[in-house]
Amino acid sequence: MPVETRRYWLMKSEPNCFSLDDLKACPGGIDHWDGVRNYQARNFLRDEIREGDGVLFYHSNIPNPAIVGVARVVRDGYPDHTALDPRNDHFDPRSSEDNPIWFMVDVQYLEEFKYPLSREDLRLHPLLARMDVLKKGNRLSVQPVREEQFRAALEAGGLVGSFDAYCPRGERK
Repeated sequence: MPVETRRYWLMKSEPNCFSLDDLKACPGGIDHWDGVRNYQARNFLRDEIREGDGVLFYHSNIPNPAIVGVARVVRDGYPDHTALDPRNDHFDPRSSEDNPIWFMVDVQYLEEFKYPLSREDLRLHPLLARMDVLKKGNRLSVQPVREEQFRAALEAGGLVGSFDAYCPRGERK
C-alpha cells in the first residue's frame, strides 16, 4: 500500500460528555471517537481519516470553547457500535451490523495545550483565523485542518517544536 500524505483534523467534544482529560485517563490514552451523527462528519471518519493523522481536540458547547490539546488517530474508521445499542444515547435503529450507518476512529491523547486557544485567539491569528471552526453555521464535530494551521495551533498553544514529535515524516499508512 502506498504511503499517503498525513492529514489533520479538528474534533469537537463537549467536556461534560468527553473531555481531553477523559481521553488522557483512558488506558494508553486511547479511546474511540463515537456518537458522530452527521453524514459529512461520518464520511470523514469512514473514508478519509487514517491512522497517524493529527487531531486538534476542541472543547465545545461551553462558555469559552477552545482547542485544548493534541491527539493522534491510532485506528482507521470502523462501524460505530453505539448505534446498535438501544440503551446508548447514540442508538440508531436504522443501523445494523450488516448495514452500518455510523463510523468512528480511535484516537490517542498526546498533550494538553499550555495555552488553550479560544475562538477569539483563533480569530486574531493570521493562519488560524481561516479555520473552518470559525465559519458561520459550521457545526461539524469533525472537520479538516490544513497542515500549516495544525502547526500554527501547536505553536500558539505552547507546544513549540513538537510537530515532528507528534507527526513524524508527515506521512501516514
